Amino acid sequence: MSRLLPGVIAMAAIVVASNILVQLFVGDWLTWGAFTYPFAFLVTDLMNRAYGAAAARRVVLAGFVAGIVCSLIGTQVMVQVAPDFSAPAVTLRIAIGSATAFLVAQLVDVAVFDRLRGGDWWRAPLVSTLVGSTVDTVLFFSIAFSGTASAWLGTDHNTEFFGEVVTTPFGPDLIRWVGTAAVDWSVKLGIALIALVPFRLIVIRMKARAA
Repeated sequence: MSRLLPGVIAMAAIVVASNILVQLFVGDWLTWGAFTYPFAFLVTDLMNRAYGAAAARRVVLAGFVAGIVCSLIGTQVMVQVAPDFSAPAVTLRIAIGSATAFLVAQLVDVAVFDRLRGGDWWRAPLVSTLVGSTVDTVLFFSIAFSGTASAWLGTDHNTEFFGEVVTTPFGPDLIRWVGTAAVDWSVKLGIALIALVPFRLIVIRMKARAA
């Protein structure tokens, strides 16, 4: 387990940071979480390449537990979101959406990577991250902000805000969470391409140390 410790620590740090940053906007359509969360796939893929799918799943589960604990703590911390209104730092819906999306998307990433590990070096990390990021975006935003999920999870100040119909960067009027999800997904895809560089460099260094 000690060999997986760097991956576990990195994954836990990314999950905690992303759970906080997904609620902070860069401009009108993008959250800071879009820049941090994709690196969770980099950690998973590195563990998968170095130690195999079973080890990668253990790292994912460690990150999942860390995310659950920190999200539960966040639901008990109140922050001022308006002059006369306070709300939890992490709402229950965001906690549920984040945990569900993370676990499903990361396990899908592990499965896809393992299926493609014998091909060109870039194929497994790129395809698995693209598929995992898509699954994560759809699940997280649907659970955390959609009106459909409100029927069984209730509403909060975030769902009311994200439920507004507004003009998006893509032109037509859309519900805000759909536009935000689309921009978030686009950034994740860009980072997936950029992350191939550190993936390749770290794998080469791992192989050199093992030789």
